[in-house]
This record gives sequence, C-alpha cells and structure tokens, in this order.
Amino acid sequence: MPLPLDAIIANIIPLLPLRDPATMTPQSARDSLRALAEARKAVPPPPVDVASDIEVQGAGGKLAARLYRNGSGTAPTVIFFHGGGWVAGDLETHDRQARNLVIETGAVVISVDYRRPPETRFPGAFEDAFAAVRDVVARISEFGGDLSRVGVAGDSAGGNLAATTALACRDTGITLAGQLLVYPVIDVVGNFADPTENAKFPSRAENAEGYFLSRAVMEWFCGHYLANSAQGTDWRVSPLRATSLKRAAPAVVTTAWFDPLRDEGHAYAKALQAAGVPVAYHTGEGLIHGYFGLGDASDAARAEAQRARADFRVLLERGV
Repeated sequence: MPLPLDAIIANIIPLLPLRDPATMTPQSARDSLRALAEARKAVPPPPVDVASDIEVQGAGGKLAARLYRNGSGTAPTVIFFHGGGWVAGDLETHDRQARNLVIETGAVVISVDYRRPPETRFPGAFEDAFAAVRDVVARISEFGGDLSRVGVAGDSAGGNLAATTALACRDTGITLAGQLLVYPVIDVVGNFADPTENAKFPSRAENAEGYFLSRAVMEWFCGHYLANSAQGTDWRVSPLRATSLKRAAPAVVTTAWFDPLRDEGHAYAKALQAAGVPVAYHTGEGLIHGYFGLGDASDAARAEAQRARADFRVLLERGV
C-alpha cells in the first residue's frame, strides 16, 4: 500500500495558490506565486557562493537568467527551467530550488526566465528553452567549463521544457549528461479536458482535486499555452508522443503520488526505459505536486527531493 498523504503537507494545502481556475488570471497566478516566495523570505535561502543575474540568448532575443555556483573550478552545468504551468513562475519563485541543485549536485546552475503565455504562446517557451541550452553550451567556458557534464532540469511545466529540450538536443547533436524531470507535464493531448485521453492516466481522476494542483487548473494552463488543442499532439509539448525516445539523455524522473500528473510522468519513465534510456524513477509517495518547494516544512518532501538530486548528481559526475 502506498503511504498516506504526509500530515504536514495536508495542513499546507489550503494555504497554497493556483487552486481556482474560475477566477484565476495570468497576472493573479503570477502575483500569487511571487507572494508565496515573498512570504518565505523570513527563512534564509540555502547559501551559495554566487547568485548573479545574467542574460542568455532566447529564441526571440535576450532572456533574463540567474547563475548560481559554489567554488570557482570546473564543474557540471545545469540549465534549469522553473514551473508554474508555463504561465506563472519566475526566477524568484524557484530561487530555492536552483540553490538546492547547486548545493546537492555541485553544478553551476543557470535558471532561465523563458517567455510565458498568453503573451507568447506555444512553442515560444520550448524555443526559448532550447535556444538557452544552445547558448550556454556555446559559452560553456563562462559557466562550468565542461561540455561532457551538461544537464537540463525543471519542475512541472519546467520539467516539460527540460524533457522536450533534451529530445531537441539529441536531434541536433548536443549530448547531455542527464535530465532531471520533476513531476513533469508529459502529455497534453486533449488539454486535460478530453475524457478519452484522461482515462489513459487514472491519476487525473484519482487526484483531480483536493491536492493543490487540480486537473481543472491543468486545463486552464494548457488553454493559455496552446493556441488550439490540436497543438497538443506536437512532441515539443507532449514528449510522450515523440516518434522515438532512443538515445535521449539519461533521466531522473520524479512524480508525486497525490498529483494528477503522476501517471503520465510514470508512463514517460517507462517509455524512456523501453527505448533503452537509463532512468531512475521516484514515486513521491505521500507527497503532492510542488513538493520540491516544501522541503523546509516537510521532512518527507525534503528527503525525496534529496534522493532525486543525488541520482542527478551521479549522472552529472559520470558525464558523457
């Protein structure tokens, strides 16, 4: 039997934002996530030697980014994409996640502020993410300095961008040491509104509401990112629909048990394995979507996130 919902997280859920798609707007979603980050400032963020604002090249021009590192020697380099349903989230809301990546993997981390919908719809975020990776690889001496130890990482919508960018890298001859996909969005065919598509992933019904991220909110996010539902079949937003996953970068995939995205993340882990890709999979029992940001409150969340980052560190240290 899977573990029950973590008691501490159960008490946190009513305090979390992004739970009412009937009244939510893109700006209110952004404001609420930023407010949550601001409210946590009483707890000092994990310390790193460097946290400096920089720019990287996106598909349509320069993008704001933040570089984090400890030490000054050669190190792995990780390009990180924040979550927030493509619509919300930014460098500030995911600052702690980026810092923990540095501390627990030893990597130089570049967090990328890609363009968001509805101002820039699909495939804008994907194109920015891939352009940012190409730019960092081209300038690797300014970052970790080791082309054999480059990885991508992201949570939720950022996990979607990491997964699709990893496939684009494979197709263009950029060899990544690894990809860390944290409760990623993997298959948006049907925009989370089609009963037939939803039935393929029982977690969309089991965890449709009551555990922070709801299926209705995912439908709202998809409606803002995609100009029309037909775009959902494109592998650049639904990597599970890619023609082939062979030769994709080794992966660490995490899901949360009480998350509508659980089963598609698990399906992607299995599909990668079936294609011959090494995968470490973490089920996130007792946890909800977003638990990587709840480690200060929940021992269970912190431990599961640390296990995933430890596996990612192994991939980065091994290199290609």
